[in-house]
Amino acid sequence: MSRKRAVVSLGHEALGYTILEQWDAVKVTAKALADLVEADYQLTITHSNGPQVSMIHKAMTELRRIYIDYTPAPMCVCSAMSQGYVGYDIQNALRAELLSRGISKAVSTILTQVTVDPYDEAFYEPTKTIGRYMSAEDAEIEIKKGNFVKEEPGKGFLRVVAAPKPIDIVEIDAIRTLADAGQVVIACGGGGIPVIEQSHALKGASAVIEKDSIAGKLAADLHADMLIILTGVPCVYKSFGTPKQEALAALTTAEAKELIVRGEFEEGTMLPKIEASIDYLEKCPSGSVLITSITDVTGAIKGKCGTVITA
Repeated sequence: MSRKRAVVSLGHEALGYTILEQWDAVKVTAKALADLVEADYQLTITHSNGPQVSMIHKAMTELRRIYIDYTPAPMCVCSAMSQGYVGYDIQNALRAELLSRGISKAVSTILTQVTVDPYDEAFYEPTKTIGRYMSAEDAEIEIKKGNFVKEEPGKGFLRVVAAPKPIDIVEIDAIRTLADAGQVVIACGGGGIPVIEQSHALKGASAVIEKDSIAGKLAADLHADMLIILTGVPCVYKSFGTPKQEALAALTTAEAKELIVRGEFEEGTMLPKIEASIDYLEKCPSGSVLITSITDVTGAIKGKCGTVITA
């Protein structure tokens, strides 16, 4: 069997929402990833970081509130911290699982930056909530800093940041080199650290990048044979959550686009996964996309379940 180059995108279900949950979750995730390695897939892994980056942002904000000598950590720093923290747990759990199966393979995490356009429309209409609930007084302080906030009635105020589209993966050559050397690579965690190019310098942006969007780009940039998106459901459904719900075993990009127009995929859940799949397949038409859950992926690569999307 020839080795397939695959980018695997891990969702929240693969990581949990707290430190303790993550310790347990990555052990389960490592087994599924090790099954892929045993099936001769060369893996490059990316992952979500919503709960993790919010936890770090909360902690750093509270640290500043208690100890005024500390400088609040900007979003780019919180993103970098979450990449290291999540990557550390995944690579150690996967390394241990591979060794338990007699497989000696290096697993590396690359701190990854992704350039964004400072004039991206997302910066004018931020949508991603992060951090802790704030009082009206704290929210006013954030507004005076130039940050966006939104109110959730009965709960308080939350900071809101932009989700611009990714342009370039800065460390793509390093990722490709390690992948070509046969290593399992963890990269672009949480969508990557969003940065803006200023002359020869990279300046962190107060933003987050959609994990699914960067997964599609990473797969395209690496010319991967396959993009595997692991989520909370075993496959893609039509009329999801209704009595007419129908599992879709296979889709073409044309069919997927038609379903998008019909409003079949919910924003913030399945829609970005389908859009990322289409973006990847338009750049790599000989590739394929598999969308399934972490618990079903071993069967899905054998054609037993999941949704396969092709050009």
